[in-house]
Amino acid sequence: MYRLQFLLLLVFCHYAIPATAQTSDYDSLVKSAMELYLEKEYRQSAITYSKAFASIGDKGTINDRYNAACSWARAKEIDSAFYHLERIAKSGHYTDLAHISSDQDLKPLHSDPRWPNIIAQVKNSKERQEKNYDKALIAKLDTIFERDQGFRRSADSVYKKFGSESEEFAALTKQGRINDSLNLVEVEKILNEQGWLGADVIGPRGSQTLFIVIQHADLPIQKKYFPLMQEAVAQGKLEPSNFALLQDRMDLREGRKQTYGSQIFRDPDTQKSFVAPLIDPDNVDERRKSVGLQPLAEYVKFFNFTWDLNKYKQNLPRYEEIHRRLLNKNPQ
Repeated sequence: MYRLQFLLLLVFCHYAIPATAQTSDYDSLVKSAMELYLEKEYRQSAITYSKAFASIGDKGTINDRYNAACSWARAKEIDSAFYHLERIAKSGHYTDLAHISSDQDLKPLHSDPRWPNIIAQVKNSKERQEKNYDKALIAKLDTIFERDQGFRRSADSVYKKFGSESEEFAALTKQGRINDSLNLVEVEKILNEQGWLGADVIGPRGSQTLFIVIQHADLPIQKKYFPLMQEAVAQGKLEPSNFALLQDRMDLREGRKQTYGSQIFRDPDTQKSFVAPLIDPDNVDERRKSVGLQPLAEYVKFFNFTWDLNKYKQNLPRYEEIHRRLLNKNPQ
């Protein structure tokens, strides 16, 4: 198992895209709107979101509508904030009651008489969504999720503080492997008895849990369930973005380059992170977009480095050599 692959996958959020395909203008405007929000230019951020929606016929993702409402609320433009919240609440697709209820961005809306109605609509949508949930299985998958993610949250800091050869990191690695083994036993039982379950039965996090346990398994297990997961994508039970991450990991383990750039390695000499060997780096963002992944430059920020295409291509022979060394050290 590659060292950095053991540290990850920490789970990142994925959001649905609107029925109308996003244009490059839309993507660019949404990115600008988020940057303005982070700079606390809330009104300009909100206006930029509006331009993004207008660019695709007044459509937009639920996530972008929600963020637009947050920017308007921060800008004290209460009516505009409610306009966007009402759009996503009435659609019935926004169901994150805990988040909307506690989000400090929306606090200026709480005293408005329209606020209880928004909360009621979201609550009703959540209850409808969860009507057919297998709640006992969801509870079991929640435990598996926390067992998988718990030690991974601290792994990188332990690595940086004590190093890969330390007793502390060895102990964490050992516990992580035990956790992964326990999780795999339980998930294989679910898959073998019930097949791949979608979010309509086990909720979004339950579905994500099935994926990450297989993603963290050894190559023979991944190959075993690869056809089932491929079928789940076709049936809408598994996000294409998740399947892309699995494909990348399997390709690297079998000595090939990855396609989507999801796998990150660390240079053993410089201790700097880099995108593991990648086919056709010039067009990686087009491939990422096709499966619902964010641009690579945004993704690598989670790993505290920047994406420089030209520099990457110059360094690719070295990255390929590191990959070969890892394969020789950890044959699959």
